[in-house]
Amino acid sequence: MRCIVAAGLVLVAVGVSAATKDKPLKEVYAKDFLIGVALAERYVSLSPSDEQEKVQDLVEREFNCVTSENLMKPASLRPSRGKFDFDRADEFVKLAKRLDQEIVGHVLVWHSQTPDWFFEDEDGNPLTREELIEEMEEHISKVVKRYKGDVKYWDVVNEAVDVRSVPDPDNPSRTIREGFFRESKWHSIIGDDFIELAFKFAHEADPNAMLIYNDYSMTDPVKVDFVIKNIVEPLKKKGIRIDGVGMQGHWHVDSPSLDEIEEAIEELADAKVKVHITELDVSVLPMAFGYSGADISTRYELQDELNPYRDGVPDEVLEKQAERYEDIFEIFDSNKRDIERVTFWGVGDGDSWKNDFPVKGRTDYPLLFDRNHEPKPAYEALK
Repeated sequence: MRCIVAAGLVLVAVGVSAATKDKPLKEVYAKDFLIGVALAERYVSLSPSDEQEKVQDLVEREFNCVTSENLMKPASLRPSRGKFDFDRADEFVKLAKRLDQEIVGHVLVWHSQTPDWFFEDEDGNPLTREELIEEMEEHISKVVKRYKGDVKYWDVVNEAVDVRSVPDPDNPSRTIREGFFRESKWHSIIGDDFIELAFKFAHEADPNAMLIYNDYSMTDPVKVDFVIKNIVEPLKKKGIRIDGVGMQGHWHVDSPSLDEIEEAIEELADAKVKVHITELDVSVLPMAFGYSGADISTRYELQDELNPYRDGVPDEVLEKQAERYEDIFEIFDSNKRDIERVTFWGVGDGDSWKNDFPVKGRTDYPLLFDRNHEPKPAYEALK
């Protein structure tokens, strides 16, 4: 139950309002932003099994924007040097259109899930700057042109920025935090302008697609500031299209703070880009050694205290999660003019990558639907 005080009146809201109880989420938020979801590869089929059909029906009913979790990443599209395999990505796009979804292409340039040979010649030697730029342009051009008119949004570059602590130049006994470009092969071979080139090539391949920079921990003010000053503003100054910044919402029932979420949205909006909440899930598990990022190379050893709900999650934990989702969506609603979409990273709890990250073997419950794809309290809270 929530009590809202307005104009001297106390309004008590219990459960789901009559106006929204029978509406799917995409209709509840139709005037605000797109409600998206990431679809795992096992649910992508044009001749679905009963389980696949149940999930596809849920996606069609509740969402209006879909992202393939893996099928459009370089590792999936490029099985070997010089070859493209579009079969499964084509199937995903056809399914998305059948389900009447806007499509997010994820992802063109990323340091992870990109084959090592992408950065090497046939003898295993690192490519030159010019050779890797040529490889990048060919990949982006072929992929984006193939889905021109079908894919509305492209995550052009993913997770190119990180934050570190360095000595304070004014007081060496202290440290300060600063943003920097991650030392990926893209960056080490091409340089800082690999991001600029990726956005340029994507725009040339489809001038009508909306182009996004996507990253995690985008509630960290240091990281947000670096992305704005070193990616968004320079690209805009050069006349290169960048339409949005994706805030990966891999959050927790206790963090980040609501103020941090709202301030990040406001900072990005002030930089004249649309905000995309790209990978939303709210973990109910203890944070592993305080780690709150989403670098998939991060791993911790499984310990019992980090996996308290392997046999089921208490109702009070699900209620706390529901309240957290509601609080987050109140911020989204207050900033809806600046938010293009909100995408949940998975359909049901059993589909979530959080079951294995950053501790493999854990059982998490971070999404709106349970392991049987039935609605949880968080789903009702958002309505």
